[in-house]
Amino acid sequence: MGFAPLDEPYPWDRLAPYAERARAHPDGLVDLSVGTPVDPTPAVVQDALRAAADAHGYPTAHGTPALRSAIKDWFARRRGVADLDPRAALPTVGSKELVGLLPSLLGLGPGDVVVAPEIAYPTYAVGARLAGAQVRRADDVATWAGDETVALVWVSSPANPTGAVLGAAHLRQVVAAARRLGAVVASDECYAELAWTQPWTSDGVPCLLSEEVSGGDHTGLLSLYSLSKQSNLAGYRAAFAAGDPDLVARLLLLRRHLGMIVPAPVQAAMIAALGDEAHTRAQREVYHTRREMLVSALVQAGYAVDHSEAGLYLWVRQARGRSSCWEMVAAFADQGILVAPGAFYGPSAGGHVRLALTATDERVAAAAHRLTTGPSGQECAPGPS
Repeated sequence: MGFAPLDEPYPWDRLAPYAERARAHPDGLVDLSVGTPVDPTPAVVQDALRAAADAHGYPTAHGTPALRSAIKDWFARRRGVADLDPRAALPTVGSKELVGLLPSLLGLGPGDVVVAPEIAYPTYAVGARLAGAQVRRADDVATWAGDETVALVWVSSPANPTGAVLGAAHLRQVVAAARRLGAVVASDECYAELAWTQPWTSDGVPCLLSEEVSGGDHTGLLSLYSLSKQSNLAGYRAAFAAGDPDLVARLLLLRRHLGMIVPAPVQAAMIAALGDEAHTRAQREVYHTRREMLVSALVQAGYAVDHSEAGLYLWVRQARGRSSCWEMVAAFADQGILVAPGAFYGPSAGGHVRLALTATDERVAAAAHRLTTGPSGQECAPGPS
């Protein structure tokens, strides 16, 4: 299975029998298949939401001036983008809706090509196909540079599902090649605050809009970000995009017509979340602890963790021998652990599974224990072979 056609069932529905299998474990299910936050929404954010609950008027699709200013300030503090125009900030109803709708909002259709990473979140391709455009899976810029049919290029860094980070030099190549074609570059950066390895922990994950990538020119560029991950706001559907002021203005006009508007109380909550970095640091440490526990257990159990330099996922394969992703999904399910098969993310990902860090400390500890002990509770010898 590669990128699912629009008439196929939702990919995660295929996990239902494995979920039932995992639930049969005596100690219950450990669900590491989907990256949905399980920790509390920060009190500072909940307080802001409650304070803005009297929202009798229609909110603005462009976001309040205070929200756009908060987005601008956050980009300057956290993403190395000192020159963002507040007019070029746009709140979105979660980031997934804009990922799925962007090709249509840009007016793409038959004859246009949307470039997506070879191993990627399926919604990039679903959005292209919804617009009637073609999808080209490519990580190497040389495979599409110079092709006049390319109208939109997606990059994802840190990537879902692999956790790989793209360096500034690669991003510069993408921007230069796309600009020669007049194509838009959209960068999905929603895991950027969750870096785990050097140099990204010290230097930060490069942002598409930063001067080292864009040269200080945001023309044709769009950075997407979500507060679901760093602030546990998945239920708020709180995200935003920023970049080229003219591009954002085009998107805003259509979104006003369509009523794609972030609710006013959520906009207030976003301001609070963007302005408070203490809760982000604390949540990052929670994920770091869970990650270390799972990585250690996986390695001891004979698995290898590839990439996974940042983000909420571990990209896992057998260290010795070879199994398909579905064989590994079944093996994990027999231990009461539900994981996502690599096949959901592209045809070249069939030898991996994805494990999310978004389970409680107790459930992550349970998964680690199961991975490192046999059915009798004795320590396992390392490795499937």
